[in-house]
Parts: sequence; C-alpha cells; structure tokens
Amino acid sequence: MTTYRDAGVDIDAGDELVDRIRPLVRSTFRPEVLADLGGFGGLFGLQAGKYNEPVLVSGTDGVGTKLKIAFMMDKHDTVGIDLVAMCVNDIVVSGAEPLFFLDYFATGKLSISKAQAVVSGIAEGCRQAGCALIGGETAEMPSLYAHGEYDLAGFAVGVVEKSKIVDGKTIKPGDAVLGLASTGLHSNGFSLARHVLFDQAQLTMASRLPELDRPLGEVLLTPTRIYAKQILSLIQGFPIKAVAHITGGGITENLPRVFPQGVRAKISRNAWPVPAIFEVMSRLGQVDREEMYRVFNMGIGLILVVPPASVSGVLAHTATLGDRGWQIGEIVSSTAEEPEVEYVD
Repeated sequence: MTTYRDAGVDIDAGDELVDRIRPLVRSTFRPEVLADLGGFGGLFGLQAGKYNEPVLVSGTDGVGTKLKIAFMMDKHDTVGIDLVAMCVNDIVVSGAEPLFFLDYFATGKLSISKAQAVVSGIAEGCRQAGCALIGGETAEMPSLYAHGEYDLAGFAVGVVEKSKIVDGKTIKPGDAVLGLASTGLHSNGFSLARHVLFDQAQLTMASRLPELDRPLGEVLLTPTRIYAKQILSLIQGFPIKAVAHITGGGITENLPRVFPQGVRAKISRNAWPVPAIFEVMSRLGQVDREEMYRVFNMGIGLILVVPPASVSGVLAHTATLGDRGWQIGEIVSSTAEEPEVEYVD
C-alpha cells in the first residue's frame, strides 16, 4: 500500500515539530493573542480602545542567500532572528508597534531538529521585537529543494496611531541625519559576498583573517539587529521626522525612500567606523567603493532624520538602549540634476 511518506512527505514528522515548537511559540505571546498554535488561523484581538484612528502596517520579507551560510555552517538557530528583523524593521520605521508575526518554512524533506532550531530563532526575534508569533506554515515538498536546504519567509503586522505615523513629510534642509550601527551584513548582499569570499578568494567558513576577530562563517552569520524597541522609545521622546531601514541597496537606495520632494542628503563617509568585513570584501573582490555603498549597509543599519537641536539627546538615548550612533550627514536642498545621496570624505 502506497503512503504519503513513500512520496516523501512525513505527516508524523510535521506533527512532532508542532509539539516541539509549541513552548517556543507560546513564549512570544502577548495578552492580545486569543488562540493557541495549531488552528487554521492566528487570532489577535486588537485593542482598538488604545487608538483614535489605528492604522495597520504590514510587511513581508525573507533572509535571502544568507541561508546558504547557515547551510554551510550547519547552524540554524540565528536565521530566524534575521527573518523577524527584516520584516519588523520595515514596519517599525513608520512608527508602528509590531503586534504579531507569521512564518513560512519550506523544505524538500523535513528535518525536525533543523526546523526546531529555525523556529527557536524566530521566537527569539519576536521576543526582541515585542511581537507575538501567532502562526506559520511548514511545507514539505520533495524534489523542489536541494537536500538539506530550506527557504524562509516572514510576515509582520503592526499598528500606529494615524496622527503619529512617521513618514518624512516634514523633512527640510538643515535637518540632521543620524546612523545607528549595524551588526554586519545583516541579511543583504550575500550573493556578492559569497562570490567574492568563496568563489574568488577561495576562503572557507573556518578561515581566519587578520582583520576579523572570529572565523569568517561566524562573522557572516551574525544576526541582523532588531531596532523595534529602540525606535518606539525614540519616537515617544524626540521629534523623529523619518526612519530608514538600510537593507539591500544600502544608504544610496534606501534613505531617499523617506524624502519629500526638494531635499537630498550629504553623507560623510568618515563619520562612522566601517566594520572590517566590508573592507575585506572590497579588497579581496576589488569591488568599487561606490558599488559597496550601493549594495551593503556599510555598518549603518538604521537612519534617523531629526532636527539639529535633537541630535545630542537622540544619540545619548540610543546609547542607553545599547546602540552606537553617529551624526553621519545632513539634509540639503535638492535639484533634479543632483544625486539624492551625495557622499563626501
């Protein structure tokens, strides 16, 4: 008699995974969560009484080819943090409090231990962000994925009072541009990173380079910084005009996404220390400086635009939250012929 398991799908393994991850999921629950793991949909009771005009903000993303590093390292408990970070950082820049998160885990043949490790990272990311992991999907699809590999996607929903949306509309010339430190590559640019480090330079995960304080694989797998609680704290005490999550495209592509018409930014590349991993990739791959800044975050994971009078207060407050920050530039008037982001040395 032929069974689903004969075709490559093990229902029992999926059931066991749900049992194993249930405590991890419950550890992220907020009071608004109305249903346990296992239903057809996650239930979340929005406390509408807290808001006059609540606006829901949603975002979805993945981890990209950083997953290849996890496969090569056979280390799977941090990419879930990356997954949450990539989604939550995108919605919190609007001033939204992250409420809940869902994940999608797809693989050719389910490894319970790997999947459990991934979900442990997702749960840790949700705890860091203050949102609840209320559901997800585990898909076992034989022959669709390479042996031992999987893919991840995440979905985050937050809420913000309509009158408190942070959207950059009040940015004007003279405003200050502040940068908060990244933890490294975060989850962007790994196709170029892998090409340079492994294809061209023929390095391995265990390679030790004089510029790096850890083996190469550990540096690359460092989780993406989650800025949710920091941003929510800052917007309560300071006039934050705009926030930009610096992901694929670097400062060059992401900062202009918050600009109103008529402004651009001058960024001083000497204002912050660029992490050594970026210098290593630029040197080994002979990657042009402008290309580096167009692909990678170069050590800046988040940018804030604030009035000049708020600079010292914001930077002092970010330090108390555990983040290093610098004034990295200023907003200036723009014309159509000028680049939206101009770098100066």
